[in-house]
Amino acid sequence: MDLNKTFSAVQYASRKLLALNDEKINQILLAVADAAEKRTDFILAENRKDLDRMDISNPKYDRLKLTADRLKGIADDIRKVAKLPSPVGRVQKQAVMPNGLKIKRVSVPFGVIGIIYEARPNVSFDVFSLCLKSGNACILKGGSDADASNRAIISVIHDVLKQFGADLHVVELLPSNREATAALLHANGYVDLIIPRGSSNLINFVRQNATIPVIETGAGICHTFFDRYGDVKKGAAIVNNAKTRRVSVCNALDCLLVDGDRMKDLPALCAPLQESNVIIYADTLAYASLQGHYPAELLKEATEEDFGTEFLDYKLAVKVVEGIDSAIAHIQQYGSKHSECIVTEDKEHADWFCREVDAACVYVNAPTSFTDGAQFGLGAEIGISTQKLHARGPMALEEITTYKWIIEGEGQIRK
Repeated sequence: MDLNKTFSAVQYASRKLLALNDEKINQILLAVADAAEKRTDFILAENRKDLDRMDISNPKYDRLKLTADRLKGIADDIRKVAKLPSPVGRVQKQAVMPNGLKIKRVSVPFGVIGIIYEARPNVSFDVFSLCLKSGNACILKGGSDADASNRAIISVIHDVLKQFGADLHVVELLPSNREATAALLHANGYVDLIIPRGSSNLINFVRQNATIPVIETGAGICHTFFDRYGDVKKGAAIVNNAKTRRVSVCNALDCLLVDGDRMKDLPALCAPLQESNVIIYADTLAYASLQGHYPAELLKEATEEDFGTEFLDYKLAVKVVEGIDSAIAHIQQYGSKHSECIVTEDKEHADWFCREVDAACVYVNAPTSFTDGAQFGLGAEIGISTQKLHARGPMALEEITTYKWIIEGEGQIRK
């Protein structure tokens, strides 16, 4: 599939964006937010076409589903992005050298960012708002599962761009087929950065096949460790919220680790999960502790495969560990470096956990469900990076800019 003309048009649009001032960008974003709410019926009708093609039991179904409330939340996030200061043109460092050269480092857009994502139509709005605010043009490659939803959203955005006389190629939606994915992954000279959002299979495929730089937004295999000094009331609420608030997202809890000294508190920690019919896959000790205290039809014996699994469903692995060192070792072996939590009233253990656990986000007495750009005050997010180069954790405006050095002289010559 020859998409080079499209890629070239987006690249040209990215250069034109540099001349667009922040006031005009904010006006466009606010107009897009208003349009998202005004055209809710249209967007939901197109989203329904996608939903009708998907099995409701599919873990992707909840991510695919849009509602009036979710669209309002998306619109509110766009408005928050508009209120944030521009990340472009910030002087990060500056100095005058002994020879009189004036040197400064200034934040600039990447240029063209490609996003490959699955059944997550909200990404279309989120990525556009963050990219426009940071001066980037974006190329979206959504999955076939959400194609009608994505096309509806981009048509709404394009209608707003037309009103402002802006280049429509600042956001481009590619066909949903595999050929378009391959073309985007090899769009050298046109695309500056690729960010995949989706399953571990998608992320691994992009990382292994792209010939342009990639920032991984990894799968979320998230743990909560209930320490020997943990508070049961806090722990039960944290576990329940992390698991059941929204099971299909990457910050949802997948494994509860409990210190062996507190095994007697396991039934109380898991009790609220019954209301959501959460299936527990418990190791031998946890199973013995929960048996008779948790519904038998929801209690299963864990297998090795249950640890290290991102369930994206009302399912949870539970394991009893011998102290904080064992908990950290388990997380090191099975975690995805996304979000990890300790429930403890002991500051030494809290500090120990935060220091030793290798993850983008580490929590003390708060659920992993907070790993989200909006919750971190970033307006929205383009993804949760689990790698260590350039960006880590929720990626928003600052994380999708880079920098360049500007050097001013008066005719100095290097000897």
